[in-house]
Amino acid sequence: MVYGAGLRLDKWLWFARLAKSRSAAQTLCESRRLRLDGRVIDRASALVRAGSVLSFLRDDEVIIVRVEGLAERRGPYEEARHLYTDLTCNLAASVAAPLTSATAAF
Repeated sequence: MVYGAGLRLDKWLWFARLAKSRSAAQTLCESRRLRLDGRVIDRASALVRAGSVLSFLRDDEVIIVRVEGLAERRGPYEEARHLYTDLTCNLAASVAAPLTSATAAF
């Protein structure tokens, strides 16, 4: 469980530039296709905190990020990039590695 200061999930997605607009972030939150620490989210007002893990679909790709910080405003991309760590690459590497070693054995 993650404790501490929190921010509305739709605002955080918009501040972190993972959604193009706040209404797009609200739609994503209410679509039930977003998970926060493994729980399905169905409301935009859910609180996100540093240390939380978000996962959702974007263009047929699963996006997984860990929240590293909260913002007070929507800033430039370089500032927004420090709000999260992308775990999607780690997932792709860990899934691909066993497949290549398994096929190499044959």
